[in-house]
Amino acid sequence: MNILVINGPNLNLLGERSSDIYGTKTLKEIEKEMRSAAKGNKIKFFQRNGEGEIINIIHKHIKWADWMIINPGAYTHYSYAIRDAIEVCKIKTVEVHLSDISKREAFRKKSVIKDVCKKQIKGLKEKSYIKALEFCISNGKK
Repeated sequence: MNILVINGPNLNLLGERSSDIYGTKTLKEIEKEMRSAAKGNKIKFFQRNGEGEIINIIHKHIKWADWMIINPGAYTHYSYAIRDAIEVCKIKTVEVHLSDISKREAFRKKSVIKDVCKKQIKGLKEKSYIKALEFCISNGKK
């Protein structure tokens, strides 16, 4: 099975910012843990700060990916373009957040992509990614 993992803006700074909210692990450390937990499944990682770059990655992997795990960062709350890309691509998607966005500032509570995703996992810091990966693996291919 092929699993695409996309991280949005500022997630390249994990481990350096707001560890009480996002945890202490870097994105590279999270990726390493996910590779170890992939159980022989193929996994590709991308981190981009630009909305268009994220959309291009989704488009490029339409035929490759069986599942996508995405943490769109701040784009979660207002990027209808990323939402549309997820909906159009028809890749089964899990939305991931390190923090519990439902318990954060008012503007962070809304996810515009939630309804086009199979599942939303939030608030478990770096374990959110492992839970998302486990969900993908347990639910299998297209």
